[in-house]
Amino acid sequence: MQKVFVTRPISRVGIDILKNAGYKVTLQPKPINLSQKELLTRVKGYDALLTLLTNKIDAAIMDAAGPQLKVISNYAVGFDNIDIEAAKKRNIIVTNTALPEINESVAEHTFALILALAHRLVEADRFTRAGKYHGWDPQLFLGRDIAGLTLGLIGLGNIGKMVARRASAFAMNILYHDVRRDEEFEKSFSARHLFLEQLLSQSDIVSLHVPLLPSTRHLISTKQLRLMKKDALLINTARGPVVDETATLKALYQKKIGGFALDVYECEPAIDCNPRDRYELRKLSNVIMTPHTASATVRTRDAMSRLAAQNIIDALSGKKSTASVT
Repeated sequence: MQKVFVTRPISRVGIDILKNAGYKVTLQPKPINLSQKELLTRVKGYDALLTLLTNKIDAAIMDAAGPQLKVISNYAVGFDNIDIEAAKKRNIIVTNTALPEINESVAEHTFALILALAHRLVEADRFTRAGKYHGWDPQLFLGRDIAGLTLGLIGLGNIGKMVARRASAFAMNILYHDVRRDEEFEKSFSARHLFLEQLLSQSDIVSLHVPLLPSTRHLISTKQLRLMKKDALLINTARGPVVDETATLKALYQKKIGGFALDVYECEPAIDCNPRDRYELRKLSNVIMTPHTASATVRTRDAMSRLAAQNIIDALSGKKSTASVT
């Protein structure tokens, strides 16, 4: 009987699929991230690993599992946490769970952050919960209508396009920056393709939708922040290191930009990269933080669980999965 190790609890549907297919499934039961040392001792003898983005799967982990390891099924959109070259050398298939459901969930979460930041919903909620509301005040928590504002999308993949669709319904003007022009998109949404510097200077809201690559690390830093409007809002649901968090904190403290909403963090899971400096995201009222939950809906998590399980079944039965990179 072939064996599967699941590094952290996931939606039960995928576990049941694997068990019903005849595999022996071992589930790490606690919702904690296993250390590298723990992983090295736990993966030995398994034919398949079902991993999460928080697990760093390097050559040492693959060797610790043993030569029978055939597939690493990553319960995530990307492969940032897996040494793909090491897997290729060992003929290990690596798959992910890139799905339309994830794109839709992240696009919805992105737009929720845009609305919440523009209308100061989190500030108002805290104020009300603290018992400070004593009656209607015409100047209380004045926010911004997003209708008529300009949304700048950095990255025009599936999620970026889905955010644009939602923005169009709110009568927003759409700009985008991407390595490739999409003339069909431009026609559909009356959108304009601009250089990054132009987009930053013209946008009221900037939303990031790029993968983490050497070319996108700190894509938004001091130079780029200086180009933005002083009341502009920055949204990051992509990858934390795309934004230079320290530079952004300084810009917020110095009132160089209007607000920041983020679901991902540069030094994740740490909220601040440097806890010893005087800048702190949690102290700012014009910052909204969510704990990497942009795709956290029941439908999406079930779909990811199903695909992660099916990727293992396909790999162990000799089928090539469309989600495979090796």
